[in-house]
Amino acid sequence: MQHIRTTNAANRLDRLPITTFHKRTILAVAFAYFFEFADINTFAITAPVVREQWGADVNHVAYVTSLSFVGMFVGAVVAGGLADRLGRKQTLTLTTLWFTVWSFACVFAWDIWSLGVFRVLTSAGLSAMTVVAVVYISELFPSAKRGKFQAYAIVIGICGTPVTNLIASAVVPMSDWSWRLVYLWGSLGALFLFFVRRLEESPQWLEARGRHEEAEAVLTRIEAHATAEHGPLPEPQQPKPKGPPAKPGLGMLKDKKFLYPTILLSVLWITQTIGFFGYSSWAPTLLAAEGVSVEDSIFYVALTTVGAPLGSFLAAMVTDRFERKWCLVVFGLVIAASGLLYGLTFTPVLIVVFGFLVNLFERGYTALAYAYAPELYGTEGRSLGTSIAYGLGRLSNAVGPLMIAGVYNGIGYQAVFMVIAGTWTLGALVLAVFGPATRRRRLAAEAAAGAGAEPVTATP
Repeated sequence: MQHIRTTNAANRLDRLPITTFHKRTILAVAFAYFFEFADINTFAITAPVVREQWGADVNHVAYVTSLSFVGMFVGAVVAGGLADRLGRKQTLTLTTLWFTVWSFACVFAWDIWSLGVFRVLTSAGLSAMTVVAVVYISELFPSAKRGKFQAYAIVIGICGTPVTNLIASAVVPMSDWSWRLVYLWGSLGALFLFFVRRLEESPQWLEARGRHEEAEAVLTRIEAHATAEHGPLPEPQQPKPKGPPAKPGLGMLKDKKFLYPTILLSVLWITQTIGFFGYSSWAPTLLAAEGVSVEDSIFYVALTTVGAPLGSFLAAMVTDRFERKWCLVVFGLVIAASGLLYGLTFTPVLIVVFGFLVNLFERGYTALAYAYAPELYGTEGRSLGTSIAYGLGRLSNAVGPLMIAGVYNGIGYQAVFMVIAGTWTLGALVLAVFGPATRRRRLAAEAAAGAGAEPVTATP
């Protein structure tokens, strides 16, 4: 057993098999993801009814939508700092409660501006919860398996979108006030509290904060689960000597080891956000504007979204088998090609096929990026770096809709999809040229775990 002052958290976690503890953790995170995906589109779903009731115009809706992405940026960056200060588990709980409380407040909105304020605050919590959950999974799961389970969480979570759409289609037409029930549904994410007492704090975070006794206690409990279910564990790999840890905070931006991946991941998330929301937010509108009936355009887009959960499942199949960097590059280029072909055809079957491929590979891309991003940092910079990059991606979509509208009005329909394809291609090329590879490190950790010297039984 490691000395109490050198808990060796990362290596001890890396040599663990997947246990009930891991499955319970991923189920809890998937539950939070489910209501994040459920809540992220509630304003778009209810906006047509709200506009009619309150006499709001399209500009009001656009302001709320754009400011929501500003809220996402603020929420992500604040959550990154909180997760470093308060811990991953506590911040995950707080951010989940934050977005559910403000979703509940939307039930009682009295005009478009009150609803807009509540939605901006909700969006801040949605983005905050996501970045903390990404880091939390990265720090608790063995490096050889974390990508697959990150994707599994999204497979479950992404079902929140179609379920919410079905619920909305049933309740919104019921009466003048029933659109409020959509926000009530989104607030049920507060039930995450039932999972919290069964979760553990990240021992890597505890170790980085110098709280070695607490890290040791958490590791001992996790190892006891593994020993009870799978028998004696191999000895962990010995920790490599490190320099003094960097002090968490924005001062880390002066460190090239922190700044380089943050810039790279900012490009990844900015191109992903503009590329994805540029497509998903505008596809039905632009189809209708080009003469396809509104009913047909909505139906076509609904069919294409079937690819979303399948894409996350595809990512789960490839993320730990191949180099994540190159998986992201391939997925990005396939999305670019499919999105471009989508914009060049008006044949219904081809619209559905290419739209399906965009949704399939985009959700796979997101799942891959969730696993890849935290791997580029040490424990001290992981939360803040991931949150800044993710937040900048969300912030970019405050201007993304204006850019797409300008291209459509100035050049035309097909130019929109050329720009979207160019955005995805740019992200793929930057990642191909500058993105660090991470698979060798994961394989080394897996090999060290598999070749561990003598088995050691954890102290219960």
